[in-house]
Amino acid sequence: MNCGQGYINSFSHSGKPVKDLSRARALMSALGDPQDELKIIHIAGTNGKGSISQMLSEICQDAGLKTGSFTSPYIFRYNDRIKVNGEDIPDDALDRLAERVRNAVEASPYKAEFSQFEITMAVAFLYFQETDCDIVILEAGLGGLLDCTNIVKRPLACVIGSVSFDHTQVLGETLSEIAYQKAGIIKSGTPCILSAGAADEVVKIFNDKAAAEKSDLIIPNGALSVISADIRGSDFIYRSQRYHISMQGEHMIRNALSAIECMSTIGDKLGITVDNMKRGLSKAVVPARVQVLSEHPLLIVDGAHNEDSMRALAKAVKASGVTPVNVIAGMCKDKNMRSALKELAKAADKFYTCDGFDPRAESAKALAELITELDVPAEPCDMNALDKAHQLMKQQPNSLTLICGSLYLCSQILNDIAKM
Repeated sequence: MNCGQGYINSFSHSGKPVKDLSRARALMSALGDPQDELKIIHIAGTNGKGSISQMLSEICQDAGLKTGSFTSPYIFRYNDRIKVNGEDIPDDALDRLAERVRNAVEASPYKAEFSQFEITMAVAFLYFQETDCDIVILEAGLGGLLDCTNIVKRPLACVIGSVSFDHTQVLGETLSEIAYQKAGIIKSGTPCILSAGAADEVVKIFNDKAAAEKSDLIIPNGALSVISADIRGSDFIYRSQRYHISMQGEHMIRNALSAIECMSTIGDKLGITVDNMKRGLSKAVVPARVQVLSEHPLLIVDGAHNEDSMRALAKAVKASGVTPVNVIAGMCKDKNMRSALKELAKAADKFYTCDGFDPRAESAKALAELITELDVPAEPCDMNALDKAHQLMKQQPNSLTLICGSLYLCSQILNDIAKM
């Protein structure tokens, strides 16, 4: 672990609960407010943030723009949360800029209250300023209204992925309460793109907020024709233009429509063309989003961890046409495990549960018992998740093996594979 990451990890995961953005604003002010010098597209949503961010990043890079991106959580190593043109922030830059942030924190009355996310965001903005980024794709961490990324005063656009139930203990118990938090990133005069298919109550919240801020609310509604969709991606026609995306699943088409509408709205300001959009969307790939690790036998890893993302994953699994479906699942205790797994159970033949990938992971035994209550066979893994996957693939070469339930589990799996 480099010293920059060590310093970041010295803070708690969530920091002291906040009621406003004064803490984040004070930190960035002490650092000279580098975010105010950057052109930013702000992304929020329950699901789809990472995929939409990557699509927009690839489109901007294809147009020759130096593109910064700030995402979470990391998959391979901490540095991959902060990228410029797809390259992780180097260790020396992370260390050096973390030291600058440390100096600001030490002089701050809030120094014992900051979260890891706030410190990382500060490093990211300094890095994007230092590298003279033309555009920054900024992904909110949790919610929107009180998320520290919301210190951005006037982004070029706001994009909201799907809005559904997650982090209810923080964001609210109802869909309207959660939508209110997500809509909090809408700024005066800034266009907002909301993912297609949002519930009526979500659309109402966004309409009201957009009207109050005099912001144009855009929801993809053009003529859509899906030509093909399989494990190699999807081809579709939207507004008379044909596109290909490499990421799998019907939900990825919705994410692509949000990226298209965003760039159709602000692309002129950035010199983005339709050809840039087509090439960028085709190149965009995010680890652990219906990621195919092997086609024969079929092995998929996916970070779905809430009801909406599990529903989308179940559709993608069914669309593959491959049976039986063996699921190796691990989940964190702070998720609504029952409602999420109930969706995936509709597409699964048997579950094997695992733990140990994160301190917040539910025990494999308790998770298996919960799944059994959903009338699907389940048992704790008798070996680590990757070894279990290889065993199942060898025993049932015509089956589909799926590893899912947490991005932290996916990170462990993908890092294990990289080491091999």
